[in-house]
Amino acid sequence: MFAVHLLAFHFAKLKEDQIKKVDRYLYHMRLSDDVLLDVMARFRAEMVKGLGRDTNPTATVKMLPSFVRSLPDGSEKGDFLAVDLGGSQFRALKVKVFNDGKQSSQLESKFYPTPKEVIQGSGAELFSYVADCLSDFMESRNLKHEKLPLGFTFSFPCKQTKLEEDIDVDVLAMVNDTVGTMMTCGYDDPRCEVGLIIGTGTNACYMEEMRHIDLVEGDEGRMCINTEWGAFGDDGALDDLRTEFDRELDLGSLNPGKQLFEKMISSLYLGELVRLILLKMTKEGLLFNGKVSAALLTKGKIEMKHVSAMEKYKEGLSNTKEILTELNLFPSEDDCIAVQHVCTIVSFRSANLCAAALAAILTRLRENKKLLRLRTTVGIDGGLYKTHPQYPKRLHKVVRRLVPNCDVRFLLSQSGSAKGAAMVTAVAHRLAAQRKKIDAVLAPFVLTLETLRDVKNKMRTELEYGLKRETQDRATVKMLPTYVCGTPDGTEKGKYLALDLGGTNFRVLLVKIRSGRRRSVRMYNKIFAIPLEIMQGTGEELFDHIVQCIADFLEYMGIKGARLPLGFTFSFPCRQASIDKGTLVGWTKGFKATDCEGEDVVDMLREAIKRRNEFDLDIVAVVNDTVGTMMTCGYEDPNCEIGLIAGTGSNVCYMEDMKNIEIVEGNEGKMCINTEWGGFGDNGCIDNIRTKYDKEVDEGSLNAGKQRYEKMTSGMYLGEIVRQILIDLTKQGLLFRGQISESLRKRGIFETKFLSQIESDRLALLQVRRILQQLGLDSTCDDSIIVKEVCGAVSRRAAQLCGAGLAAIVEKKRENRGVEHLQITVGVDGTLYKLHPHFSRVLQETVKELAPRCDVTFMLSEDGSGKGAALITAVAKRLHNIGQK
Repeated sequence: MFAVHLLAFHFAKLKEDQIKKVDRYLYHMRLSDDVLLDVMARFRAEMVKGLGRDTNPTATVKMLPSFVRSLPDGSEKGDFLAVDLGGSQFRALKVKVFNDGKQSSQLESKFYPTPKEVIQGSGAELFSYVADCLSDFMESRNLKHEKLPLGFTFSFPCKQTKLEEDIDVDVLAMVNDTVGTMMTCGYDDPRCEVGLIIGTGTNACYMEEMRHIDLVEGDEGRMCINTEWGAFGDDGALDDLRTEFDRELDLGSLNPGKQLFEKMISSLYLGELVRLILLKMTKEGLLFNGKVSAALLTKGKIEMKHVSAMEKYKEGLSNTKEILTELNLFPSEDDCIAVQHVCTIVSFRSANLCAAALAAILTRLRENKKLLRLRTTVGIDGGLYKTHPQYPKRLHKVVRRLVPNCDVRFLLSQSGSAKGAAMVTAVAHRLAAQRKKIDAVLAPFVLTLETLRDVKNKMRTELEYGLKRETQDRATVKMLPTYVCGTPDGTEKGKYLALDLGGTNFRVLLVKIRSGRRRSVRMYNKIFAIPLEIMQGTGEELFDHIVQCIADFLEYMGIKGARLPLGFTFSFPCRQASIDKGTLVGWTKGFKATDCEGEDVVDMLREAIKRRNEFDLDIVAVVNDTVGTMMTCGYEDPNCEIGLIAGTGSNVCYMEDMKNIEIVEGNEGKMCINTEWGGFGDNGCIDNIRTKYDKEVDEGSLNAGKQRYEKMTSGMYLGEIVRQILIDLTKQGLLFRGQISESLRKRGIFETKFLSQIESDRLALLQVRRILQQLGLDSTCDDSIIVKEVCGAVSRRAAQLCGAGLAAIVEKKRENRGVEHLQITVGVDGTLYKLHPHFSRVLQETVKELAPRCDVTFMLSEDGSGKGAALITAVAKRLHNIGQK
């Protein structure tokens, strides 16, 4: 028993000595984690160079766009052909993809040899041969009379310009084998966004954000990048890591100085590296008693299959002895241990370098997504990874050590390059079919210049109807006189109260106006909530609540005894008989208080003040928020004679010549007209541009059949239009995997702020996905692109329609003045205009296009509803005093 232990100890000591000997000899091949982290950083820098338009020409890692922009989502189905060309033979396949919820597919394939004269002949000869073989395959499968989409795996570096490359057959997609691997695994695991080949060659691909790919137009979505990482280091970036054996191998290769990273990793070269190391060690007397065989001197005599066999766990040493004996070397036990360890170091270095580059890609993915921790899948293929007994375990372990903040699953590809080509084709086929359907849904939202001119002309007609006595009753644009007959001239001064009622919150303000050189406006305000039961209770309850809020504010400011002039911003349609008399035409924005419509809101406010019997106020003016916006901007710019609200609601006011206002007595001067243009089209005049989604939103609203123009242009309704479109697209299987979630069924889920956030140029698609997840919508990257496109179509149409209406107003102003060219300022307020990333630009462009003889300046209002009410009151007081004098 003692003898057995002694023998075991002797063998272990012998093995340890041989391993240490080899470790010392191949010290430069043993890479520490610090070195690997440095390689990782170098590779990341090369990735950035490869993606940049200006730096790509000098980059060794070419980062070739594949024009594959989407992964499989499980809805792919149909029959597809695939051709896999990448070595001494190629395969033709027919792939049937089932949409059965099980991600299943069926393959039929046939291998064809690729003769040497074809491989080394002309390109025309090669592709002619491929086409002949494909024709044979189709005939053997009785497919000659079917026109099936075809994917072509071409496993060589290609600079693609588009996905469809015609090679004399109907090819829908040409892909690299690495991309094919990612797509095959992506069909089984939707988290797969990296493809990796470790075999005869080595390469990786991954899904990159479009905004980072300078070589391709467009910023939306993602695209698969074929890194072609085999050339990493061709510029000398890895020279400090390359050994004398790497240099000798490179000099003896068919492409010296090229694919240097690949020559340190792939199975095509690892066997030769081992041979070169063993040869030198033998010549130096470290192996085989210094005796070199003719076989050891022969290039290519040690292949990767030998290296794998020698590294097997149990039979490795016996395999090593057998292989070395076949090479006419007569190995001792020491020799076998040493040679086995040489193989381990060479293959371990390969796995380490591969892991470092892969870790760089994973880190880039994580940072692109702005995640603290990434969960992803790497699709992997290649003989070295599949057949080497230790390689996968080593690779996985090192990757996890280098990127501890990435949870990585490695998924082995099945028929990756061939099936992957079919999957790319299936995805491209699905996307093409989806694009047709999406375009059909969004086509009605694309307004031509001719259509916009028609809207402008119809708006102009309705404006005239609203101003004339005999047509005013049937006009949809009511053109309500506000009795505001002037804009600020800079002499206004004093203290004024302002009330602002236009939504679920109510404001009371104290506004101090100073004139002269130190002209200024200072405001103090307090916001009060209006509960739903008050909004939809009785009119008496509503106005009592308003007076209670006023009393609290006066107490808060210490001015309860002062009888200050007051302006009342009442942001609902009112028919005014004078500046301080306004009859409510009808509630909007969710208000339904009874006994108010047809009543004078100023009288109702005065009655409520009397009931409370605590204070008195001088109510000078009742104003619309749109008029307040115009007046606020008019205080800063005397050229401002138009006010525009583009927010929860939509409206315009402007200064009209009194001679054109038949519904008011007098011909001198001007008066501000509150158009209440939200009702434009209630007579059906714009039904030709209303979509089925507009009609669905209208039918589900509190005021069906009314405010049709507002429902196409205001923030209160745009989100609901988007929701209706998303439901339709989901029903068609184009979104959210065809599943309509409970949250998507809820009215009001899409608010204006979400549209503005989703359409932001600065927002990556991952952040769009997060917004959708907040809304309870489980989306893919493709879903995010479609949702963003839907939001863009709806908001663009809204801005264009708003611009067409405004163009009618400015053209009317130009004609009123009788000038060839008009310069005018529009005061603007509203969250849609202020916060949406594109609304203001599109609106302004539309106005310029439709009213080319009008030079329009757009000026953002500063608190039009509050400050504007005080300014109107101040102007009214000034004009009243002038009248008295």
